[in-house]
Amino acid sequence: MQNYVKTDIAFESAGVNIAGHLYIPEGEAGVPRPAIVVGHPGTAVKEQSAGLYARRLAEQGLVALTFDAAYQGESGGEPRGLEDPAHRVEDFKAAVSFLSGRDEVDPERIGALGICASGGYVIPATVTDQRIKAVATVSAADIHLQFRKGSDGKQDPAVFRSMLDAAAQARTSEARGEGIGVFPIFPETEEQARALGDLHAFEGWEYYCTDRAQHPRSAKFFTWNSIDRIAYFEAFRFIDQISPRPLLMIAGTQAVTSWMTTEAIANAKEPKELFWIDGATHVDTYDKDEYVSTAVTKLAAFFRTNLKAY
Repeated sequence: MQNYVKTDIAFESAGVNIAGHLYIPEGEAGVPRPAIVVGHPGTAVKEQSAGLYARRLAEQGLVALTFDAAYQGESGGEPRGLEDPAHRVEDFKAAVSFLSGRDEVDPERIGALGICASGGYVIPATVTDQRIKAVATVSAADIHLQFRKGSDGKQDPAVFRSMLDAAAQARTSEARGEGIGVFPIFPETEEQARALGDLHAFEGWEYYCTDRAQHPRSAKFFTWNSIDRIAYFEAFRFIDQISPRPLLMIAGTQAVTSWMTTEAIANAKEPKELFWIDGATHVDTYDKDEYVSTAVTKLAAFFRTNLKAY
């Protein structure tokens, strides 16, 4: 493993100031390296799973950049808690622009990695930005499918229709000067989380709301006007257009969301690879060492090979 230097950085994404961390491996000075943009899950910040993967990739000799999405974490943007898929895609491309101007980075050898919701955002970012030469996902989730169909794909359609109704009402209230409406993402207590009877939902609560990985800046609510933005976003619609650039998708065999990955990669063109992590749930891949180590080993080999890193 290589040592690395972590630096606080900032760049602009569609007029919003984005806060990030840049991880640069120690080594021969003046030699540009391949670099990876690492995107965080929907409610996370750069200090959580994305930061862990960025650090681990830097230890493997790759420059890695992670950042807080616009409207969240230390990044700018109002209203706080807005989840705007179009802007999340733009954040990835702005991060590529930032890396392209760094002396430590070879602009012809930039890749991208998305975790959970960023596994959805990184796909259209790659489709529309030819500077991304290789792309990978871990526990990829299309946020549109997550809200419309649920984590397991079996949610009653009436649930999402009711959310769209609430989003419309919130826009009307905002127009009347009643402020931006928000809704909580997680239950308040462990008892309430367990009462949901959904292991995936409980794991999300445990990761974000307990000492396991909670962070004061990670999102605990979304604005209602996020919902109608999410409604028309289809993360994997054009996944076939990534080819001939390489695609790697990683998922746990016990992840309730793995159907999103299997459907997505089935529609992708070669070169592509689906890599399973035996026994891992969706959230296990965020921070549990046995699963993260397996993922990082695979990711490092993938990016070294496809970004010609030696």
